[in-house]
Amino acid sequence: MSDEPPTPPTNLPREVVNALDKSSPNCLRNVARYAEELAEHKEREARLEDESPEGALEKRPDDLPDDVPTKATITIKEINDNRY
Repeated sequence: MSDEPPTPPTNLPREVVNALDKSSPNCLRNVARYAEELAEHKEREARLEDESPEGALEKRPDDLPDDVPTKATITIKEINDNRY
């Protein structure tokens, strides 16, 4: 390793560089870990958004009982002209 401090990326905002320069080594390691996890999360969300076609998710009906879980599946069956 060099005795010189590393050169920050040119596209990094100056405020971020200044805040990082003032941080302790332990804080910098925590920031690096958080930044990596955040980048992975955002990439995963972008992939999921790209995979699901526009309007693929149906809107949740407003007339559901309060105790129905958020991710519950609604199934409507029709037997002998009766809907269940």
